[in-house]
Amino acid sequence: MNTSTDKVSSKYSIETTDYQVGQDNIQRWGFDIHKPVFGISALLILIFIIVMLVVDPQSAKTTLNNMRNGILEQFDSYFMWTMNMFFVFCVLLMVSPLGKIRIGGKDAKPEHSTISWSAMLFAAGLASGVMFFGVAEPAALYTDWYGTPFNAVGYSPEAKQLAIATSFFHWGITGWSVYGIAALALAFFAYNKNLPLSIRSLLFPIFGDRVWGWLGNVVDILAVVSTLFGLVASLGLGAQQAVSGINYVFGTHGELGMQFAIIAGVTSVAIFSVVRGIEGGVKLLSNINIVFVVGLLILVAALNIETVIHVLPQGVMDYVKNFVALSNPIGRTDTTFLHGWTIFYWAWWISFTPFVGIFIARVSKGRTVRQFIFSVLVIPTCVIICWFSVFGGIAVEQLANKVGQLGMNGLQDISLTLFYVYDAMPMSMLLSVVSIVLILVFFVTSSDSASLVIDSITAGGKLDAPVPQRIFWATIEGVIAAILLWVGGSQALEALQSGVVITALPFSFILVFTCVSLIKGLNSERHLYR
Repeated sequence: MNTSTDKVSSKYSIETTDYQVGQDNIQRWGFDIHKPVFGISALLILIFIIVMLVVDPQSAKTTLNNMRNGILEQFDSYFMWTMNMFFVFCVLLMVSPLGKIRIGGKDAKPEHSTISWSAMLFAAGLASGVMFFGVAEPAALYTDWYGTPFNAVGYSPEAKQLAIATSFFHWGITGWSVYGIAALALAFFAYNKNLPLSIRSLLFPIFGDRVWGWLGNVVDILAVVSTLFGLVASLGLGAQQAVSGINYVFGTHGELGMQFAIIAGVTSVAIFSVVRGIEGGVKLLSNINIVFVVGLLILVAALNIETVIHVLPQGVMDYVKNFVALSNPIGRTDTTFLHGWTIFYWAWWISFTPFVGIFIARVSKGRTVRQFIFSVLVIPTCVIICWFSVFGGIAVEQLANKVGQLGMNGLQDISLTLFYVYDAMPMSMLLSVVSIVLILVFFVTSSDSASLVIDSITAGGKLDAPVPQRIFWATIEGVIAAILLWVGGSQALEALQSGVVITALPFSFILVFTCVSLIKGLNSERHLYR
């Protein structure tokens, strides 16, 4: 990649090869950093930590929750229609003549096998959330734990059908459309136009040279802070959930010390992974991850084959039947469910696009636009459908038939719902141990991939940042998570989580511009494929 300090012409063209962002980079202490983005991002992170040290975590959580809820309620229809537009845009782009264009040029070849590539995008895009919500969300929607779609009565046959279908909806093809747009645009501009692998590049076809100034700096800083804080919140809350599972399964009584140990262990392995890079670290762990996922899925399905045979096809039919209704905000009266579930999920997907989009772009060279969109939308959705049909279907059946601790007591502790389900099954100890290992591996794959993303942005969009810089960001993630656990526990982490969701609003505008930029960029290469 050319890192010359010459400015790019404001006129976007096929010849675009140089970018100016490199002139703001400095190389010192083994780092290669883009001064404004690295410096201001680090300062904002430091300020946040100081504030959390002196401010009551509960007050911070309340304030940020109020801001988050206000945005989700005021912009509910906007988020719904925007997500629908992203989905339609991806489908139209996939079937259009532009789908023939190849990331990296007409003769580019994929750098990773389809299986390894799918494993990496799945691990980065979903992480450990599926482990907990794969059982907890269908159970919550069935029992009316916090609203039901279309105000279905809790524990009713209607709620039972909608619980699985709605979980597919929240974790499936619509959300992946957002990642698909961001990742495709970033990959195309990086590999076809030699622009930085950074969020600012998404705006270049529209704003031209201005993206190398304050506009691009603001966008990239927001991406760094959102990615880091999103990962920190997930890592900290995940450590708490993992400890709850370990205590429940093994009868231990670990608390803060065990949470610190998990964060330290995850961070250490993540550092090892980012030092090894994509091939020797992230790809290896993602492949291990997918082996565990498939193995656990097959084993649990085999132990509950009658439930799975019934739930899987019925869930798919209900998903298709209710897809339009669940996507439509007009005339909805189920506002508790809509704001607490769907709108929150859409904001969460959007807020994570800088992280997941850049990482998927980083590993997607050589795919055609059509292959890329189809794979990013369909492969994870198929895994989600299988996963929620098995784990969610079992949880709902236990609730409906009053089986086990979950069936008798209902949904009480989301972090333990998976283990409650296992208690009523054969081989419960083995399943619990494998799941805990898988949860921890998910944390590692999230941490190392997020570290590589932050490295890229803070290095001015370079594909490979120096090793000390990779170690720095991977370490910082673990340190901040540990500090917040120590200072305010789940209150501080949930406040941070709400702050990340707030960033969905500005990122949604960037994604709308991205759709325009992507069409401009792809059209500039259309003549090469006639």
